[in-house]
Amino acid sequence: MGMARPAMTVMTATAWTGSLPNAFLHTMRRAEERVQRAGPAETASPGDAGVMREAIAILVLAIAPAVGLGIGRFAYALILPDMKASLAWSYSQAGFMNTANAAGYLLGAIAAAWTARRVGEFACVMGGTLACVAGLAVSSATGDFVLLTAARLITGSGAAIAFVSGGALAAAIAQRRPKRAAFLLGLFYVGPGMGIVASGVLTPVLLGMLGPGSWWAAWAMLAAVAAAAACLLPFARNTAGLNATSGNGSGKAFPILAALPVLVGYAAFGVGYIAYMTFMIAFVRDGGAGPALQAAFWAVLGVGAIAWPWVWSWAIARMTGGRAVGFLTAVTAFGALLPLVSLAIPILFLSALVFGSAFFAVVAATTAFVRRNLPRQAWPAGIGMMTVSFGLGQTFGPVGMGAITDLSGGLSAGMWASVAVLALGAGLAALQPDLPRDDAGQR
Repeated sequence: MGMARPAMTVMTATAWTGSLPNAFLHTMRRAEERVQRAGPAETASPGDAGVMREAIAILVLAIAPAVGLGIGRFAYALILPDMKASLAWSYSQAGFMNTANAAGYLLGAIAAAWTARRVGEFACVMGGTLACVAGLAVSSATGDFVLLTAARLITGSGAAIAFVSGGALAAAIAQRRPKRAAFLLGLFYVGPGMGIVASGVLTPVLLGMLGPGSWWAAWAMLAAVAAAAACLLPFARNTAGLNATSGNGSGKAFPILAALPVLVGYAAFGVGYIAYMTFMIAFVRDGGAGPALQAAFWAVLGVGAIAWPWVWSWAIARMTGGRAVGFLTAVTAFGALLPLVSLAIPILFLSALVFGSAFFAVVAATTAFVRRNLPRQAWPAGIGMMTVSFGLGQTFGPVGMGAITDLSGGLSAGMWASVAVLALGAGLAALQPDLPRDDAGQR
């Protein structure tokens, strides 16, 4: 690659993959109880020990999105400034790397159900997570643009397969505890925040210690962390007694035309949010932030992503149609707007906290829309269509915003464009009513 590689010992860190303390689980349970809708008659509430066992299993499954999304996708923003400077990339080339990752995610999401039916969902979780580890390792071994693009594509595909299959397994575990189902399933979605915190604490510090041109070492360190975390995944199968496969369901096709506002709005969210997640660290660094502030910013973002059930679950419970999707997308737009107004440290941290708390809440809101509007057997088709819409948006977002940045000569124009697209998506999603009963079927 034309650069000297300093000798180093790659450190692994696994403490972040441990189970959350009882106080966290108790608070999450309280949050779930406040927002769960009344439903059909349920079995008696299980004891705390039973719920804890299922919760631990789902938290271990959450390692898959922690690796695939929290590290595999989002840590790129931390390493991008050094890669761009060392490899003499334009912003379009830098954005293309995350476009490749998003394209891989789209392909993986499309293939996930087919793959799971053939090899089993847990095998998909393991295989997809290991593909992410391989992609991270390749990213540390080459500076070739084509090979790096392939590595990002593989990482995205593995992340999607692991995320979709892991979500299905988490849902299967949650179904065993009907009165705690929302609480248990919500634990799976803290995974990306766990990965964001881990990468945010480790990566800027390492880059600061080793200096310019050390981007490859950051990828190597993250690959080691991801590999160590992946070794814990079999404990989820052993703890919860998971079968190799579980039913993927079947049902009529998702009513695309009836749900067009929320689908297009969600695609716009995909365009806008990924631009923030790709270029925000570069924007902060260009504003004079050093490694310590970059690490703190990213850690706050991750904490927000973990904390979203406490903050926004009321919106998902109370707002009908696509209003929750629209409202939470508007919150992300506000979070993305803040650093464009001021680069003062309190404003930067507020941006990270607001954006971090809302962007995975949007994903949860789309799932809630599907669950509320479609019969159970149609949920896979509905969630799959939402994922495709989201995937299309985040595929074109980074390269589009990168091109705007290159044409304008600065990151601000691309960031303003992402805010505008998020605002557009919020408005479109908010126009979505609940589906007519002919489309929604018996709920």
